[in-house]
Amino acid sequence: MKRTIIKIDEEKCNGCGNCVSGCHEGALQLVDGKAVMISDLYCDGLGACIGECPVGAITLEEREAEPYNEYAVMERLVPKGDKIIKAHLNHLKEHGEMVFYQEGLNYLKEHNINFDVSSLGEEKKLACGCPGSMSRELKKPVLNDDLQQNTEMEVLPSELRQFPIQLQLLNPNADFFKKANLLLAADCTAFAYGNFHSRFLKGKILAIACPKLDSNVPQYISKLTYMIDNSEIETLTVLIMEVPCCGGLVRIAEIAREQATRNVPIKVIMLSVQGEVISEKWI
Repeated sequence: MKRTIIKIDEEKCNGCGNCVSGCHEGALQLVDGKAVMISDLYCDGLGACIGECPVGAITLEEREAEPYNEYAVMERLVPKGDKIIKAHLNHLKEHGEMVFYQEGLNYLKEHNINFDVSSLGEEKKLACGCPGSMSRELKKPVLNDDLQQNTEMEVLPSELRQFPIQLQLLNPNADFFKKANLLLAADCTAFAYGNFHSRFLKGKILAIACPKLDSNVPQYISKLTYMIDNSEIETLTVLIMEVPCCGGLVRIAEIAREQATRNVPIKVIMLSVQGEVISEKWI
């Protein structure tokens, strides 16, 4: 399967070992003075090691790799003690990977391993170097009655339920994609349509992209295919502008559905540059 996983530039790597200690899953080791990923099974693709590298030798890429295996990771980490287990589980929780997090807890329970679960959740520092790329769910703010009734105040709640939103940065394994209704929106649409949140985003997970400016179309197709098959998204809504280049976003969605084994319903909504809905149809 194709998924997001780390890539190490051996020429840049200086063998400092910071990434090895920064990888809670134990996927990295120093071999002959260079960092090496010993197995795809242990890399969760969240990039915790990137921020630990002082020379920029580690990046994320989309490639064929074995699926991440939480049980295999726990089997490696448990002998290292409670601090390592805690760091690993907090790492998963902070990145919104609640399915893997629960699998880790299940492993401890099934193997009768004595671990203080109440100690989890105390570590607030982000493990990865770029907080903007960390997957996380956002809580919808609740407006009090006064704000809801006061029409003169332009305070509207956001319908955004996760972060990041750029398709290039999204981890297709993130838990919030499970059984979700996905909105794939062209970058300009939120600016063209003033009521974007309540009209299009409510109840959906968001991914934004530009088929003209972005250079990762094959990765986009791969990610969407994975979301259709593995995350089992229930619907895919593609929101585009009337400009010709936006049609590429529809084609990306169609190709992903063609390559997937599941058949997901796709709705295409087109906006004019003045922010009016021109058409809305299922394809």
